[in-house]
Amino acid sequence: MSPLAAHGGLPTKRGVSPSCVGLPAGAWPTFTDFLVERFPAITRQTWLERMAAGLVADEFGVAVTPERPYRGHMRLYYYRALPVEPRIPFEAAVLFQDEHLVVADKPHFLPVTPSGHYLQETLLVRLKNQLGIDSLIPIHRIDRETAGLVLFSVRPTERDAYQALFRRHEVVKHYEAVARWRPDLQFPLQRKTRIVGDEPFFRQREAPGEANSETHVEVLQVRGEQALYALSPVTGKKHQLRVHMNALGLPIRNDRMYPPVEPTPEDDYARPLQLLARSIAFADPLTGQPRRFESRLNLLPG
Repeated sequence: MSPLAAHGGLPTKRGVSPSCVGLPAGAWPTFTDFLVERFPAITRQTWLERMAAGLVADEFGVAVTPERPYRGHMRLYYYRALPVEPRIPFEAAVLFQDEHLVVADKPHFLPVTPSGHYLQETLLVRLKNQLGIDSLIPIHRIDRETAGLVLFSVRPTERDAYQALFRRHEVVKHYEAVARWRPDLQFPLQRKTRIVGDEPFFRQREAPGEANSETHVEVLQVRGEQALYALSPVTGKKHQLRVHMNALGLPIRNDRMYPPVEPTPEDDYARPLQLLARSIAFADPLTGQPRRFESRLNLLPG
């Protein structure tokens, strides 16, 4: 399937692929009525303007017009737009690129993919525009607040071959973090617990039950009352390293969510989360070559 066919005939615009919404069975008179109800933050006038500009289409590439009767059990494609999107003043570096892979060194505060208030100011969209590769797709992700290595597949059809390595725990990942020093803990140590969703929705927490997360923690350097830690996650649960370090009484320096603070503070570019995706290694499933990449970024001194 071509990229255009996959997106209802709509091309990528400024590095942003069309968004998709599934249409359930229902009695909406028109597609417009459904979209206005489904996305209450977007006005009817905005949808009419998008349709007039040819920016809404069905999965067959047919343009959606304001009075077109509603039909369920299909997909619509459209372009998201943000009225104001402040520039994130940090740049990513491309460390490696071939016909299969792109490896980027992501700065703190930059999201990997579009979501919420972020569209152009994301690593994926910036790389698409910079490299001219509309098909680029992330193989894995790291938190917006975390810096370091992110891998992208150049060809969407090859993505699963790389993601299978993560599912089979055949990728060796090492992170570094700055947190307070606890001489009463015995290192190296293993944290193996159950992580579940918390409130609000973007937080996670440990809970009783069968473990679904595992992290190995070592000390690299003690710096007075703080230390530089090496974190090696075996699993990849959301916020896993931040949750595990906080549960050990070692909250990562400048973490705004662990331990929880209400309300969550706004970004402070002078105080980035001291967590870095330092290195990643695996056997390339397509070429058979051993791959190892290392971030060129560094955490703040103690």
